[in-house]
Amino acid sequence: MRERYASGLDDNTAKKMVDLLNANLANLIDLTLDGKQCHWNLQGSGFIGVHQLLDETTERLREVSDTIAERIVILGGEPNGLASRVAKDSVLDDYPTDITEVDQHVRELTSRYKTVAETLREAIETAGDVGDEDTADLFTEASRIIDKDAWFIGANNPKK
Repeated sequence: MRERYASGLDDNTAKKMVDLLNANLANLIDLTLDGKQCHWNLQGSGFIGVHQLLDETTERLREVSDTIAERIVILGGEPNGLASRVAKDSVLDDYPTDITEVDQHVRELTSRYKTVAETLREAIETAGDVGDEDTADLFTEASRIIDKDAWFIGANNPKK
């Protein structure tokens, strides 16, 4: 780990939080890539609205990822967003490449958002348990964004 900065956490707690933050960073990067895969390949009724929405949600995921990466550095760690790390550590399975219809993509992507939101809520609890309220707050805000975007995306599926 790098030299500790202004976190005020002991080294052991900071290392645990860096590991937790990096694990969630991998999930968020994977979800971002899934959103782009969906964006590029969806077809059918409602295409343009979902296509445009995915640009917006992808940008929010990038902002959340950036905030998490910055927190990792603040705690003296190194953010690891390499493709090999993401592929190894993400909780998400590979995005299916055999779907094209808007409703199929909406269901798939909404499910993935919910999975990532669940891991963020677990991270909130873990960070709170070790006394890192700043990281818990970061995860809480990330969870709110992911939940809201899951709702936005899912609202485009009339076949729930």
